Amino acid sequence: MNQMGKPQIAIITPNTLTGIGLKDIIGKMMPGAELCLMSNMEAFAATNREQFYHYFISARVFLDNAPYFLEHLHKTIVLVHGDETGHLPQRLHTLNVCLPEDDLVKQLLKLAETAHRPHHSPIIQQAKCPHGNLPVLTSREIEVLRLLVSGLINKEIAAKLNVSLATVISHRKNITDKLNIKSLSGLTIYAVSHGIILAEEI
Repeated sequence: MNQMGKPQIAIITPNTLTGIGLKDIIGKMMPGAELCLMSNMEAFAATNREQFYHYFISARVFLDNAPYFLEHLHKTIVLVHGDETGHLPQRLHTLNVCLPEDDLVKQLLKLAETAHRPHHSPIIQQAKCPHGNLPVLTSREIEVLRLLVSGLINKEIAAKLNVSLATVISHRKNITDKLNIKSLSGLTIYAVSHGIILAEEI
């Protein structure tokens, strides 16, 4: 945490596009976080390394500096491309950066649940109150939200709830208006952080 109480997260990767993309996604999930993008271990070593809540690091950075990161496993998340985890210790947390954005958000939420107890995770804490006092959703809106973030489309939700397509669309509009969250990834973060759905169900 910095002096303002904001969680600080280090992203250390020589791949500029990966770093910028991840910084953008985490920034959407945690608008209050301070994200520090570094291209190498030398830049990271020049910081107060203990101030960071998480280290998102490339597999190469991890392998070249394994002793340090093995001592900080609870903070370390290794960025991998696809299934390239065979050369990494099994107990490491990894993040597949080749996933589409919605899937990457889901994977980040799962990491937030497993890497830390949920009430200590800055991702979950930031997601719980992204817009201050949020209006209460009706039980039907919660049901629609749960089905939506679990991957169903409007037509499937209508069939499952035995309502018209127009009713589902109306509920979706009410949900996004009440929460002021327009993206599916944002709704997913909200649903997981408020216990509407478990991360492993999405």
